[in-house]
Amino acid sequence: MKSLRTIFRYVSKYPKLIFTYFTFNILSNLFSVVSLGLLSPFLFLIFKKENKLGNLTTSIGFHPMDEFKLWMVHLIQGPGGEIRALGVICILIVIFILLKNLFLYLSIYILTPIRNLIVNDMRTAMFKKILALPIGYFNDQKKGDIMSRLTNDLSDMETSSVNLLESLCREPVTIILFLTAMIVLSPQLTLFLIILLPVAGFIIGRIGRSLKKQSTMLQEKLADILSTIEETLGGIRVVKAFNAENDQFRKFDDQNNELLAIKNKAIRRRDLASPVTEVLAFLAIVAVLWYGGQLVLKNSFVLNAEDFLTYIVIFSQLIQPLKNLSSASYNIKKGAASIERIEHLINEDVSIKEIANPVTLASFNNCIEFKNVSFSYEDKIILDNINLKIEKGKTIALVGSSGAGKSTLVDLIPRFHDTMNGELLIDGINIKNYSLKSLRDQMGIVTQEPILFNDTIAKNIALGMDNATESEIMNAAKIANAHEFILQKENGYNTSIGERGNKLSGGQKQRVTIARAVLKNPPILLLDEATSSLDTESEKLVQDAINNLMTNRTSVVIAHRLSTIRHADEIIVLDKGKIVERGTHMTLMALDGIYRNLVSMQEVK
Repeated sequence: MKSLRTIFRYVSKYPKLIFTYFTFNILSNLFSVVSLGLLSPFLFLIFKKENKLGNLTTSIGFHPMDEFKLWMVHLIQGPGGEIRALGVICILIVIFILLKNLFLYLSIYILTPIRNLIVNDMRTAMFKKILALPIGYFNDQKKGDIMSRLTNDLSDMETSSVNLLESLCREPVTIILFLTAMIVLSPQLTLFLIILLPVAGFIIGRIGRSLKKQSTMLQEKLADILSTIEETLGGIRVVKAFNAENDQFRKFDDQNNELLAIKNKAIRRRDLASPVTEVLAFLAIVAVLWYGGQLVLKNSFVLNAEDFLTYIVIFSQLIQPLKNLSSASYNIKKGAASIERIEHLINEDVSIKEIANPVTLASFNNCIEFKNVSFSYEDKIILDNINLKIEKGKTIALVGSSGAGKSTLVDLIPRFHDTMNGELLIDGINIKNYSLKSLRDQMGIVTQEPILFNDTIAKNIALGMDNATESEIMNAAKIANAHEFILQKENGYNTSIGERGNKLSGGQKQRVTIARAVLKNPPILLLDEATSSLDTESEKLVQDAINNLMTNRTSVVIAHRLSTIRHADEIIVLDKGKIVERGTHMTLMALDGIYRNLVSMQEVK
């Protein structure tokens, strides 16, 4: 089964722990079997009379337990007699039970880190893959679905599939040792029992086949609910402003009720495992009582009474391991759906890849050049045959209506996406030949919507700059016009700004992100104009900060307010993925084309 292969792939990283666990597990079960095996000589001692002890010596060697019983005969015939022999048996049973439980605890002690390491490794692998995946992947995926894989799927995998690992490591050893003891006691009776087991296994397997399908539906519905919660929390102001609480609640309630129905069905099917197994086990016990009783009554030399009672006790102890394996088989079907979703994420192809021996882009010296660049998404052309050269130190503005391809063109430069056709060159070398780290080290990005993290102001400014000093952070904040408002905060630069920076105003958020770009001090700036949604006072502060940031740098600006790009060295007008106009502000105004029309519409507003 694929899900088991996945689990064992992670387990194989810790061979020493696995070997130690197996050793302790075997010892625990061995002492358990021996302690139960002492029941036979105990019963022999209780029920055999002196005048019958001689019968044992004449049949010695016929039965493997007879060697121990013969030793008991000698012990009984020695000083202390039967009472001494009884005491020896009781002491041995206590010792073996203590040893059994000691090694049982040690096996569990070793298993705990193995289980946790598997879950920890999977979580780490998923998060690492999330960081490695290209931005395009997240445009196709719901955040709630990704979060569900990191939380619900992982939890489900732990409680089902990793528990199966415990059962597969422990229960087969228990079953083998107990079956061995049963074979020693009565090969004929054990053969009869083994014939019954496949029938029970077939019945259990038939019941559990649908669990995987139900579990897949369960995880998908959980992902939908998480997405609804995430969307509602993210847009709670809009929800309240438009009195849409009932709409959101109905959507959530419908999904929640669907989840309830699926969950009830899956759990009911899973819970059939234990009672069905128990019924089948006791039916087997009745069959053993019937067949074994005949062997005792017809021929005590084949199976005597005390060995038969011991056999029944050992077989009764076999029921729980069989039940555990049965429950585990149900759980693995349930957990298989979660493991497949986890594996799908971990094995997701990373489309943005480095070549075997990438070139390091140590510095930006000449130009960025687009040569016949095209990009499409799901058969929709986003950029069509773009030819553009951006000289070092120049400011290039991208203008166009929504969906014209401006953001996609900018995203190609740091390789958030790869070109479908054509080449994108930096200093004459295709950017696919550069290492991703050195390529992105040369760039600073300021987005229209400020992206901040739930940390301090200083940590947000120094994002990715582990060696930044306090004075460097403060200097960057000063250039970004952020220093003064930061000092007014209760803890200054050590002030926590909350999730997504919600403790700051819009202008303050933008100035912190600009300070981040200033601290990085990159030669290339990619700006999604950061002032379009700000009030007049904040806009002036942010625009001044942007102007400071752009000084002596190569800048590519996505322009929303065309008044802010009048002094750009070149303005590129995009329409439906093509460059339709280009030139300075004055040149484009003289053309009386798309650009002038856009400017006129904004002036009217």
